[in-house]
Amino acid sequence: MTHPLRQHIEEVISLTDEEFDFVLSHFKQINKRKHQYLIQEGEIVNKEYWIIKGCLKSYFVDKTGKEHIIQFGMENWWITDYESFVKQTKSKTSIDCVEDCELLYISFENRDKLTAQMHKMERFWAKKSKIGRIALQNRILSLLQNSTKERYNLLLEQYPELFQRVPKKMIAAYLGVSRETLSRLDS
Repeated sequence: MTHPLRQHIEEVISLTDEEFDFVLSHFKQINKRKHQYLIQEGEIVNKEYWIIKGCLKSYFVDKTGKEHIIQFGMENWWITDYESFVKQTKSKTSIDCVEDCELLYISFENRDKLTAQMHKMERFWAKKSKIGRIALQNRILSLLQNSTKERYNLLLEQYPELFQRVPKKMIAAYLGVSRETLSRLDS
């Protein structure tokens, strides 16, 4: 059976067995339990995570104590606090597990080494970065131009499995609405 990371990478670039073994040697696997932190606000992040199994949320808590979910991460998604990872500054967000998770991670140093030694992987991450920027742009545009109902329906259409995996209060925090408002949309 093909390794899931190889399948993921080969959606963008092709790899020989030797190349994939070399790529995989730069990663380590970890398991986290539901409610465990992957990243806590204020720490310097030196790892980027690829989700084998599970669901995570990236969020921040405002001055009033309200949680704002920036993104969810599910199987085959990459997640970290990218500003902290790239600039090696303190994280502005936290990431924790909504479900038990199996993850692969690559350190900042190993990612730099890998991309320097294997330009295919540099192209892979460049394409993934572009796809991520497009998703972020679409999320911002949706927040600015769509009604709450439209954002809810779009999320349901794009990620129906998310509604089976996370509590409604997290969906509300992602959409930027109260739990009560979400309940009205649901009915």
